[in-house]
Amino acid sequence: MKRVLFVCVENACRSQMAEGLFNALSGRKAVAKSAGSMPADGVDPAAVQVMKEVGVDISKHKPKMITAEMINDADKVILMGCGGNVCPIVPKEVVDWQIEDPVGKGMEKFREIRDLIRRKVEGLLVELGIEPPS
Repeated sequence: MKRVLFVCVENACRSQMAEGLFNALSGRKAVAKSAGSMPADGVDPAAVQVMKEVGVDISKHKPKMITAEMINDADKVILMGCGGNVCPIVPKEVVDWQIEDPVGKGMEKFREIRDLIRRKVEGLLVELGIEPPS
């Protein structure tokens, strides 16, 4: 089973949405985790709300500190656009999706970012040989 790790700084918004969408769309043919270099105290409530709008519940997710074990276990590491000087150093090939942080920019921005993440996750699933649901 393929394993993907989504990484950002606080692990409170973009990476949590990506983890939730990936796990919802993968049909249990692959699994995702998320983590951050400076985890927040909780997942952003706006991220939880916009994910519920598309039937994905991330309300029980907790921000986690990235570990070497997480990195080693991952087949693919995706950075969510946290910026070069605050992203953790990951000793393997990574892809940086460079997704804008929606925090403080209103619910429409959260929805826009959620939908962008969904499109990128669907592309990643295809890349991994997993057909996302229609």
